[in-house]
Amino acid sequence: MDKQTSDYILEFFKIDKVLLFIFFVILIVFVVRLINHWTKMLESKFIGKRLLILQISTIIGFFIYLAGITASFYFVFEPSREVLVTIGGSAAVAIGFALKDLVGSIIAGFILLLDRPFQVGDRVQFGNDYGEILSIGLRSVRLNTLDDNLVTIPNSKFLTETVATGNNGALDMMVVANFYLSLFENLETAQALLYEVVITSKYVYLEKAINITFEEVAISNTFVIKVSVKSYVFDVKYEKAFLSDLTSRGNQILMRNNVQRPVIPINQAQSFSVNG
Repeated sequence: MDKQTSDYILEFFKIDKVLLFIFFVILIVFVVRLINHWTKMLESKFIGKRLLILQISTIIGFFIYLAGITASFYFVFEPSREVLVTIGGSAAVAIGFALKDLVGSIIAGFILLLDRPFQVGDRVQFGNDYGEILSIGLRSVRLNTLDDNLVTIPNSKFLTETVATGNNGALDMMVVANFYLSLFENLETAQALLYEVVITSKYVYLEKAINITFEEVAISNTFVIKVSVKSYVFDVKYEKAFLSDLTSRGNQILMRNNVQRPVIPINQAQSFSVNG
């Protein structure tokens, strides 16, 4: 490398320019976090538009990062066309190998925003993890499980693996509560009792249909009737509360009306999931 090129590089990456660029990056991060703070305030005021507000703020934050960092680089360093070609040519291979996973995740992030297999606020099942999408970032998606664990998943994973969403951008979502009855029980009576439980729940979304289905299944070498109560919760954040309400009051009303139950230790209810 000749002295002229060396001097140019030293001038290009002067310490004051580097520090100014870092300052702009920190400022961009602060602006995005401020937007997220305002988003939470808007969510509490406009609960019915909670998912839409989250989705808009995610897109805004995504493009602020991308446009802000790019504009800051051009403003601070003022690279010429020759510099861009030189830097791009020499760094492309090294950066490509070093950051191929990161670049792949960033590109996957754009695909997720455009293709929209799920949105911020959706309840999704990805592998063994089920919960609410908190954010879709440049590198990864953050998912909050129902056990309140924060799971970080690289964006690129969603391009090659299966993901299922329970509400697909809507505020309401189907919840399935399962009950088991004796083969000798009057199913019409059980259906009427469980229907009453659903429509009197404070979490139910009555704009959508309630379906109660019966199926004869074998459990522990015994045939029983499986009752699936399918109804919608008005807000996905009350999914478990709704399921617990249906299970608790459903069991109580069946017992009070002497509806026969099979004496088998089984899990009596489950929420919507990929296997639900």
